[in-house]
Amino acid sequence: MSETLQATDVTATAAATFIAAVSLSDADLLAETAAAVREAGAALRERFGEVVPYDTREELMSALAANDDTALGILRPRLTGLRPDAGWVEDELDGGALPSGEWWVVDPAEGNVKHLHALPEWAVTATLVRDNQPVLTVVHLPLTDQTYTALAGAGAHLDGRPLHVSRTADLGLGVVATSQARPDEDADVVRRVGSSITAMLFDALVVRVAVPATLHLVNVAAGRLDAFWQFAGARADLLPGALLVAEAGGRISDAEGRPWTPQSAGFLAAAPGVHAQAVSTLSR
Repeated sequence: MSETLQATDVTATAAATFIAAVSLSDADLLAETAAAVREAGAALRERFGEVVPYDTREELMSALAANDDTALGILRPRLTGLRPDAGWVEDELDGGALPSGEWWVVDPAEGNVKHLHALPEWAVTATLVRDNQPVLTVVHLPLTDQTYTALAGAGAHLDGRPLHVSRTADLGLGVVATSQARPDEDADVVRRVGSSITAMLFDALVVRVAVPATLHLVNVAAGRLDAFWQFAGARADLLPGALLVAEAGGRISDAEGRPWTPQSAGFLAAAPGVHAQAVSTLSR
């Protein structure tokens, strides 16, 4: 009898958790997501410090996986508890459209290789996508304890303070950035990246080139950078920043100025005043 009662209690608790999760508003869900991402970031911060040596690709992949597993051990149960029916994108390098419904798109260690090299440019991100539209996102920078958040239709924020893209109206006065989408990129994409950097060196004031994409995109949302572009790319490195920039008043498109989707071959996020000029430069 006691075992039956115990099982019933567990079932009731699980049901109550499910009902509570489903009843959360998107604003409440964002707050809970941010708490989970910050907890995962704290765990990765504990692992940060010395350069992690590796001599082979296998050793590199093992070190990357160890960081991912540390963060995912916190994120997966926490986020699944918030949205039990939401799908989970297993590979942060995946691209393209998702099936209908809700999906968690998570990068447990965005800029993971920077973490291994004891460089500060890395983050933890989680984005809820609903019918292929990002609904909310959290980008946490553990080393500076900064948390960027965006909720569709409700703006973008840094630690609760509203974000706004820059007012720059001349690309020639602008600071712009690009990123390498993934290692071992297709040769045609590599050549296109190279030619686009050359074009921007002629047209913009300063060009930055570094990974990861998300850290450039939070700077566009905050008005520190005027534009970011990338060819190819994955959902996990573009969706968080795309929502942040859009909610901060920026323009999101493909590199030719058309509406951007995760299937697009190019991506551009820019302040409205330089968007058309950036499209012109990248289309040459």
